[in-house]
Amino acid sequence: MMKFDAVKIGDTLGPQEIYLSKDQVRTYARTCGMDVPRFTDDAAARAEGLPGMIAPGNMSLGMLSRLVTDWIGSSGARLARLGTTYRQPVQPDHTITLNGFVTHVEPAEKRVDIDVWIENEDAERLVIGTASVEFP
Repeated sequence: MMKFDAVKIGDTLGPQEIYLSKDQVRTYARTCGMDVPRFTDDAAARAEGLPGMIAPGNMSLGMLSRLVTDWIGSSGARLARLGTTYRQPVQPDHTITLNGFVTHVEPAEKRVDIDVWIENEDAERLVIGTASVEFP
């Protein structure tokens, strides 16, 4: 089990590769009540000026949340905050990679700050963000 005292600046999360299929994106969008063309249909998404179907932003947020909570494991820590910026669309039928690393350790508050991101096969960062984890 991970302990706060063992966490160091530069510790990494991931990389975690995920093949994101169109069916997964459609299912996620429909389950969340986001059954709109940009998330379910290539031609309709292109008509909106997009490169094809894209993943909903909250799906990307969820994948990055899981990256952090998997890192936390059974330590008793909690994901206190996660903020993201969407730089480019996350497209299905591609392999994406989730990454992160510890950027700051605050001993007085037992808090760890982490940079996280999703990148495509060309190592372009599609979604970037920061997370704060609080340890007991």
